[in-house]
Amino acid sequence: MTDWIIPFLCGLGASVISAWGVGGGTLLLLVMTLFLGVDQRTAQGINLLFFLPTAAGALVCHAKGGYLDKPTLKAAVPIAVAAALAGAWISNAVDVELLRKPFGIYLLLSGASLVWPKKGNDGS
Repeated sequence: MTDWIIPFLCGLGASVISAWGVGGGTLLLLVMTLFLGVDQRTAQGINLLFFLPTAAGALVCHAKGGYLDKPTLKAAVPIAVAAALAGAWISNAVDVELLRKPFGIYLLLSGASLVWPKKGNDGS
């Protein structure tokens, strides 16, 4: 009966962290795969479902504020959709254990870029 409490608390915590601008979905993905025993493909699907409402809300807010670069958006969306479809196809064709290593490397590099950001043009 209480099997839902830990996943619920993890989802709640990830949504709070996400609202602060931190990658809550990525943290949720790590918790699901490392601590809750969820298959990586399933966890990535849940992560996508977690991300879509947040992205849709951000898109609406940015559109209302006039912050969208529409020519760039029109150029990027078809390429992004094609890349997403190709990535989904590849992830289903490849063994899950093979996916874990590159994803782990990506997370490490992503985290390192947050800890040690590149210096900008403004000298910071």
